[in-house]
Amino acid sequence: MTANARLAPCRRVWCTLFLLCIVVFSSCATVMAQESDNGAAASAESGSSSSESKGSEEAPKKEEPQSPKVKQNNASSSSSSDDWGSFYDPNNIFCGKYDCYKILGFDYETWGSAPPTLKEITKSYRGLSRLWHPDKNKAKGAREKFVAIAKAYEILTNSEKRKEFDYYRDRPDEYFQKYGSSVLWTYAPKSDASIIGLVLFILANLFTYYAQRNKYDKVANHLIRAAVEDWSAREGGSTESIEIREKALAILAENREKAIEAAQSNGDTPKKKEKGPRLTSKEKREKEQVELRPICAKLVNEIDDFGAGFRKPTYKDLLVIKMVKWPYYLGSATLWWSKYGIRRMRKLELNAEEREVLTKNAVGEVAWAASSDEERATMVTLELWVSDNLVEWREEQDMKREGLSANKRKQIKKLRKKGSGGDYGNDDDLHLD
Repeated sequence: MTANARLAPCRRVWCTLFLLCIVVFSSCATVMAQESDNGAAASAESGSSSSESKGSEEAPKKEEPQSPKVKQNNASSSSSSDDWGSFYDPNNIFCGKYDCYKILGFDYETWGSAPPTLKEITKSYRGLSRLWHPDKNKAKGAREKFVAIAKAYEILTNSEKRKEFDYYRDRPDEYFQKYGSSVLWTYAPKSDASIIGLVLFILANLFTYYAQRNKYDKVANHLIRAAVEDWSAREGGSTESIEIREKALAILAENREKAIEAAQSNGDTPKKKEKGPRLTSKEKREKEQVELRPICAKLVNEIDDFGAGFRKPTYKDLLVIKMVKWPYYLGSATLWWSKYGIRRMRKLELNAEEREVLTKNAVGEVAWAASSDEERATMVTLELWVSDNLVEWREEQDMKREGLSANKRKQIKKLRKKGSGGDYGNDDDLHLD
């Protein structure tokens, strides 16, 4: 074997090793070239964002002290959803399973007492939105990241939503109580309590005003009907209804005379009555009532106050005016009854004012207002604040409304005192005058 034959295997081994070194070197060079290109792109992006931040922050540095620095991740650190933290939000009220702060590059656990301001949040959002905008970034998942970034910006720039997000961070049980695990519900928008109170107050004033109007109309309609239909005291009439009827009849007669005079002055001769069936007394009465009703209504409407609180409504009937007067009325009543109690403790006799007030309270404000001065004086002398006297007086009033004469009333009183009953409604010996 020659020397060349012995060196041939060695040459093949060295050639193989040399080729392997070339392959390894070319592979390393390719990898390093790709890494350098990626680093240059990232540095260019960070350089543009840093230049913008420097330009925007130069002016505030001159005018106000710099706020504490907030720990903020740059766009590259927020590029992966693995860095977005976690949050209990099964109903996607906020940012779903991710932390809204982490999405925009802020760390809730490290900023301490200096949370990111609205300006800082807006700045981070603009940088990330430019980076992950679907029209500029064609990487897989860019659209989903862009939507999540926009949602985080929407939550953190809304003061109420951000406050709620911060509150539920460490309170998943309260989140569950409000939003549940799968059913979404929210509180209704809060209404302004002052507006609601104002509306209710206006309605209360209108109610008191129209309540007084209804109270007045009730008495007025009763009085009109009593005057038109000529009710007696037994039927519910009163001296006022009798007076109104008399005035109405006088006005009706005057109107008829004026109509005849006007017809004569125009040269019209009164037409002869056509022959026909005569009107019955009932039909005549109904015809007269039809003519009297508008006259009686006009006369009654001219009366502003019937007494006992039955009057036309005014501004004084508004609730606000009554509320202003309540302290005065309450104080006056408390003072009067205090003096009354002290006089009773001293065993002094009732004075004229006390007798009048006690009588008015016993018979009622309506009966007191409907009585004349003579009737009031009589009621005071009867000491109607005593229950037995009040019962006897009311029986007397009932008999008067029934139309019994004074003699009949005396007979009934005697029969009652003897204990024989005295039911004037069923007594055959007692008759109406």
